[in-house]
Amino acid sequence: MWMNLVGHDEIVDRFRRTLSEGRLASTYLFVGPGGVGKRAFARRLAECLFCSETADAQLEACGQCESCQLMAAGNHPDYHDLDLPIDENTKKKKRALNIEQFVGKQEHRNRTGLCHDISLRPYLGSRRVAVIDHADTLTTATGNVLLKTLEEPPPHSLLILVGTSEARQLATIRSRSQIVRFAPLESADVARLLLDNQVVESAEVANMVAELADGSLDQALAMASEDLWQVHTTAVDLLSQPVIDSVRLTQLVHEYSHGAGKEANLRRDALLAVLGLVSRHYRRHLRADPASPAAPRIIARIDRCLDAEYQVDRNVHLQTVIQAWADDLARS
Repeated sequence: MWMNLVGHDEIVDRFRRTLSEGRLASTYLFVGPGGVGKRAFARRLAECLFCSETADAQLEACGQCESCQLMAAGNHPDYHDLDLPIDENTKKKKRALNIEQFVGKQEHRNRTGLCHDISLRPYLGSRRVAVIDHADTLTTATGNVLLKTLEEPPPHSLLILVGTSEARQLATIRSRSQIVRFAPLESADVARLLLDNQVVESAEVANMVAELADGSLDQALAMASEDLWQVHTTAVDLLSQPVIDSVRLTQLVHEYSHGAGKEANLRRDALLAVLGLVSRHYRRHLRADPASPAAPRIIARIDRCLDAEYQVDRNVHLQTVIQAWADDLARS
């Protein structure tokens, strides 16, 4: 286990080789499923590169030097971590990165923001490192303000963008980045993390949740919720019947998503959690017997779940999404 991070040993070895050969790129794009440790990996990589007591090629951090202590405290002057901005009114995270985070507000344009900060000389070591999470949300306008930094990166900078897939990135980002693909975690590792962190009490539940989580710790943590697990159990029972009761299925999912809170984003997230669980349920059956005569129907139902997730992301009316989804599963 590298730096207390589960999985991804091959990527660790890749970076060690790259560093030993002096070929570290200026920009990386980390892609892979959510909840597998991409952002944590980026932070630990920065910690190793900042450490003054170990050589870069070792890809280790001593944990004792000034840089390591500043990283542990979350205030290293050469480390920049960009996350979704907070809405001043709702105090919730917005759904996309914005231009101001990169080049500052209009009255301070190009004098603040990440593009300005990463161009400055390092304060402690030999480089500055910036991690941009939620790269999937970059718009063409936001990507354009980042373009100059990507095309002419400061010689002492390292930029890491974190997203879910290459397909969801802007072409200008993909073409100027070294792409690092992260695989899902092993189910056994997810189960062990759930038990070690006392998220669940029994190994049986941990293994069941981990299997459905498709290698994502985020998904496993969400599924470990008692309410969500109950919805999953009931939904699977309904979907296993020869004739699916779409009315009852609609009511079940609607009540769960509606009960998540008054804010639309909370209800969307709750619905996405249910859709993800149902999709995983069908994928598990498909993996168990891919040659089954029922395989085409199962694939169609997986596709329908993915379509519903897309509609939720595009802010289609949730009740309409739920009802149409349940009706289509019942007909398939």
